[in-house]
Amino acid sequence: MSGRVGDLSPKQEEALAKFRENVRDVLPTLPNPDDHFLLCWLRARSFDLQKSEAMLRKHVEFRKQKDIDNVLNWQPPEVVRLYLTGGMCGFDKEGSPIWYDIIGPLDAKGLLLSATKQDLLKTKMRDCERLLQECHRQTEKMGKRVDSITMIYDCEGLGLRHLWKPAVETYIEFLCMVEDNYPEKLKRLFVIKAPKLFPVAYNLVKPFLSEETRKKIMVLGANWKEVLLKYISADQVPVEYGGTMTDPDGNPKCKTKLNWGGDIPKTYYVRDQLKQQYEHSVQISRASSHQVEYEILFPGCVLRWQFTSEGSDIGFGIFLKTKMGERQKAGEMTEVLPNQRYNAHLVPEDGSLTCSTPGICPRITSFCPTLFHENVGKKKKINSRRGPLSVAFARCPHVYVSFPTLRRWTRQMSCGLTTPTASFMPRRSASRWRSCFQTKLQRRRSNSWGRSPQCNASPHRRPGSLSVSPSVSVPCRSHFSSTLMPKGTGARRKTSA
Repeated sequence: MSGRVGDLSPKQEEALAKFRENVRDVLPTLPNPDDHFLLCWLRARSFDLQKSEAMLRKHVEFRKQKDIDNVLNWQPPEVVRLYLTGGMCGFDKEGSPIWYDIIGPLDAKGLLLSATKQDLLKTKMRDCERLLQECHRQTEKMGKRVDSITMIYDCEGLGLRHLWKPAVETYIEFLCMVEDNYPEKLKRLFVIKAPKLFPVAYNLVKPFLSEETRKKIMVLGANWKEVLLKYISADQVPVEYGGTMTDPDGNPKCKTKLNWGGDIPKTYYVRDQLKQQYEHSVQISRASSHQVEYEILFPGCVLRWQFTSEGSDIGFGIFLKTKMGERQKAGEMTEVLPNQRYNAHLVPEDGSLTCSTPGICPRITSFCPTLFHENVGKKKKINSRRGPLSVAFARCPHVYVSFPTLRRWTRQMSCGLTTPTASFMPRRSASRWRSCFQTKLQRRRSNSWGRSPQCNASPHRRPGSLSVSPSVSVPCRSHFSSTLMPKGTGARRKTSA
C-alpha cells in the first residue's frame, strides 16, 4: 500500500483516524487539513503516530514563529529579488509545478554580504508557500489531487565559490527546514549538467536528507534533455533546457519566469555601506555568556536590537524569566524568540519584538553555533566554538556572546569516504604525540607496524586524535596541534600550524 488516499491498508486507515483525533486541537490553525495533508506527515514518519504528531506540532510552532500565514505578502530585499537564481516555470505531465534551481550564476557570497541569512531563508519559505499555492490551483483546475512538485537542479558552473562555508551552512539550514516542515512534497528531483565537483557538494548535504528524499534524486548524464521530456511536455520546458517554451519576446531562457542571477555589485554589500555607530562594545572571553534584562511595564512595548560581530557568526535569542531576582539559564526560561545563528560578522543584524505580557523581564542571550553531521549512520551534535570575539551593540548595553577558544568541527568528504570528525588537543601533549608520530612514520617506511614504546600507542583511535580520510589538510590555530589518523589503520600523521 502506498499510504495515500484510496490506497490504505486497514492498519493505515486506523492510524489515520487516531492521528486526526490526536491533533484535532491544532487542525484549525493549518491550511487544508484534509486526509491528503495528514497522510503526508504519517508517511514521513512511517505511520509512527507518536513521531508524526511530534513532527506536526513542531510545524505548527514553526508557522507561528515565522508568520508563515502572511509570508506571501512579504517582499524580499531588492538584492535577493534580483540575484537569487531559479524560479517556477511550467508543469510536468501530471500537472505538478516545476521549480528550477540554477547554481552556476548564483553569487552565494555576495548574497550573504548583501542580505541577512534570515531574509534569505524567509525568501525560500515564501517560495515553498508559492509552490503549495500553485499545487492547490492545479488541483482545482485538473480535478485531481496535486500536492507535490518536480525540481530541476542545473549544476553547470558549480565551483568552489559555491562551497563557501557560510553559504553551505545556510543551505543546510534551509534543507532541514524543508525536511521538517514540508514532508512528501517532492515528487522527483533531476540533477543536470553535474560537474566533477558535484559529488563533493552532494556529500556535504546528503546527511541532512531523509532516505525517501535521496531515492527521489536522479543525476542525469549527457542524455538529460531526452529524460526530461519523458516526464515534461516540450511546451512546458524552456528552449534552454531542450523544450520549446520561450518568453513573449522569444528569449529561450524564459527570464520572465527564471532568475539567472549574476555577480552582485559591491554597492549592495551592507557592511561596507552601513556605518553604524554602536553605543556599546563587548569583547567576549571563552566559555562565557552575556545576558541583558529589560522589564516590560505594559503590553505593546517594543524591544529593538542592533548588533554586529567581528570574525564569526553568533547565536541570539530572547527569553522570558520565570523567576524574579535570580539568574537563569536559557533552558529554565520561556523561549520568546527562538535561538538562531546570525551572520552578524557579514551583515549587521537589526530586529524588533512587540512584547504582549507586562511585568516579565525578557532576557537576550547569545550562544555558540552548532553543526550537525552524520557519523556511522547517526546524527551527532557538535559545538563549534571560537574566541575571543568582539561584539558591538546598539541600544543593547550588555548583550553578550560566548565563543570559547577550543573548537570542535566537522567536514564532509566526497567519493564515498567516511565522514571525518575532528577534535584538537592542547599543546602540552604535542611533544609526546610528536615522538609517537616519528616512531610510527619510521615503522611505516619499513613496513613494520606495532606499538610505540614512547607512548604505548594503540593502533586504534585514541582520544585527542583526528580521524580523517587520506590526503585531507586540516587547519589548526597556532596554539593547537593535531594528529591525523586514516580510519582503520594504526598510522598517525602529525601537523601543526
